[in-house]
Amino acid sequence: MPQPSNRNRLLEHAEAVFRQKGFNGASVQDITRAADVPKGSFYNHFESKQDLAVEIVHRYAGGTDLSPLEEGDSPVARLRAYLLGELERTKITGVEFGCLLGTFASDSATAGDRVREAVGEALASRSDSLARTIEEGQATGDITARRPAGVLATFLVDALEGAILRAKTAVGPSTAAEEIDIALDALRP
Repeated sequence: MPQPSNRNRLLEHAEAVFRQKGFNGASVQDITRAADVPKGSFYNHFESKQDLAVEIVHRYAGGTDLSPLEEGDSPVARLRAYLLGELERTKITGVEFGCLLGTFASDSATAGDRVREAVGEALASRSDSLARTIEEGQATGDITARRPAGVLATFLVDALEGAILRAKTAVGPSTAAEEIDIALDALRP
């Protein structure tokens, strides 16, 4: 039976370590310990922790389920389904740790340019996907056209990340879904 790849093990476990400790708090030893691989194996597959973090950001962004934004319900209903899906994704992986992109964004000043750029690209890609749905809603009159679709999409991504950040500190029930509804109400004409 073939042995699992150490590279794959590192990738599988690094996301959780980064999510829980942030870029700066996570050491290569923390990552190799979680992956149960020798520390030297890390450098056989990645030149640096930053290289691994960039790959984790790409992997995380690639795992984003954009299917709720596809045709079907009204554009506002599709936006809501997508945003609530992202909230659920965060709950499954541990709301107390927040969104991986938000965690890396908060560390970006010290994580390095490549991590910052990868996070920026991932957030921009989310905004672009939302903007296409918003444009549909603007064309049908369901969403305000007072601002460009790209600006509204960025607003929604920021509202999502902010709701997730606040949920990290919530002692009682999270109001993140309600905050998403408030943001979507702001898009109405």
